[in-house]
Amino acid sequence: MARGWESKDVESQQELREAERRARAEAPVSAEEAERRQKRASLELSRARVAADLDRARHPRHKAQLQAALAHLDGELAGL
Repeated sequence: MARGWESKDVESQQELREAERRARAEAPVSAEEAERRQKRASLELSRARVAADLDRARHPRHKAQLQAALAHLDGELAGL
């Protein structure tokens, strides 16, 4: 049976993460760089959660609050 696009997408995401992990393991990084990477990863996870919440939000005030949070997170990511 042929695999659906969802399983292929998951597989490609896993391969990408594995390649990134190998690249990070090969090159030693400074403490500052490690902290910056961790902050970026945390901001990206927060952004993904807020974007998902925004997709499900119904109330206009809640949507506005989530849009403001998304804009703030985008600004933080741009600053890195």
